[in-house]
Amino acid sequence: MKILVAVKRVVDANVKVGVKSDQSGVDIANVKMSINPFDEIAVEEAVRLKERGVATEVIAVSVGVAQAQETLRTALAIGADRAILVESNEPVEPLAVAKILKTLVDREQPQLVILGKQAIDDDSNQTGQMLAALAGLPQATFASSVTIAGGRATVSREVDGGAEALSLKLPAVVTTDLRLNEPRYVTLPNIMKAKKKPLVTMKPEDLGVDVTPRLKTLKVSEPPRRTAGVKVPDVGSLVAKLRNEAKVL
Repeated sequence: MKILVAVKRVVDANVKVGVKSDQSGVDIANVKMSINPFDEIAVEEAVRLKERGVATEVIAVSVGVAQAQETLRTALAIGADRAILVESNEPVEPLAVAKILKTLVDREQPQLVILGKQAIDDDSNQTGQMLAALAGLPQATFASSVTIAGGRATVSREVDGGAEALSLKLPAVVTTDLRLNEPRYVTLPNIMKAKKKPLVTMKPEDLGVDVTPRLKTLKVSEPPRRTAGVKVPDVGSLVAKLRNEAKVL
């Protein structure tokens, strides 16, 4: 069984970003970039399925700038077998990414596609669902466990009322939640091995996909700064402030 995993290059989760002076976007110049945490979980799950003998090959795919090769090398170091970079110097929106992935799914014919449920930069939470719709595949989102047997995937996911179990006929699309697994530490020997694994680069036009943006960012601004808290001497003063100043009572 072949598994396709999508990964994205994002600003490291530990980095605090700021807004550009012209408010045209977020300033990411000279900041540390890493693999999207949810995508790292997706790669880890795919590799675990391979280690259990369920899968035979894991392919990592990324859409973005040339530097995304570093992100794909991280996926290869975790245990993916080969990688594909669809290079674009312009930001690619979720629908265009889904169209690119759909074309690659048609080419590679994987039995399972695993994606992170969302990217931590735009929090769109759209690509997996759009891919499933475009490819006509069953989907299970926010997976907290995945089991493959008998040509079906059994996925557990958390919902508002508790837990839900879904059974999907393969091929299928699954998006990962934080509770699915804890990605392994990437060792130096595996990083060195990843440099020798195949990584193919192509352009969106090679796949016949138009990535022209459909959205226009008008302005990006930082959230308003929170004012400092104050101490009150008694409950009466607290109630008065909530009623007269905060206007919540």
